[in-house]
Amino acid sequence: MLNEQTDEQLLAMALDGNEDAFTALYRRRQAPVYRFALHMSGSPQVAEEVTQDVFLFLLQRGRGFDPARGAVGAYLFGVARNYVRRAMEKSHSEAIMTTPAEDDDPSLVTNCDPVDGIARSQTSRAVRKAVLSLPEHYREAVVLCDLQELSYADAAEALGCAIGTIRSRLHRAHEMLVRKLQSSAPARAGFSSDAARCLS
Repeated sequence: MLNEQTDEQLLAMALDGNEDAFTALYRRRQAPVYRFALHMSGSPQVAEEVTQDVFLFLLQRGRGFDPARGAVGAYLFGVARNYVRRAMEKSHSEAIMTTPAEDDDPSLVTNCDPVDGIARSQTSRAVRKAVLSLPEHYREAVVLCDLQELSYADAAEALGCAIGTIRSRLHRAHEMLVRKLQSSAPARAGFSSDAARCLS
């Protein structure tokens, strides 16, 4: 069954013309790519366009993927990163940098406990806003490692940098986020795992 195939196997089959394999890979990896683009851009429209572009790129130029350098997921994030940058450079309007409302993408908050839904909703909005305000290289590290839960190695592969650089950027980004969240409201002090879970 295709569901039992690895990403690498599905990609190889898809590049050999197996449409079902491509569909299986798309279904498996589309949501993380979309969320990455959404968290990086703050725009559902950009996220949708980037997701389409990433998988079109994969069909056209997927043979450039080298499994020795990392996983397919990391490769897709690297491609998405480039498309997000292009989209943001093209638009450079504040519309891209506005925080999406909860209604724009229900998948962002599906794991939140309904009992404290209001508090978590406020926290997730505050965290999204704080993440979007980070400089791009810090935002990328937070989105990949904290929100997408990539390993340092996979994040380094996606961003084309050393693992030590990822660690350093994450440390600095967390310090910046704590300051931003503390200044917005005392109750939001800290980049909690609960907040990260509501964003993932």
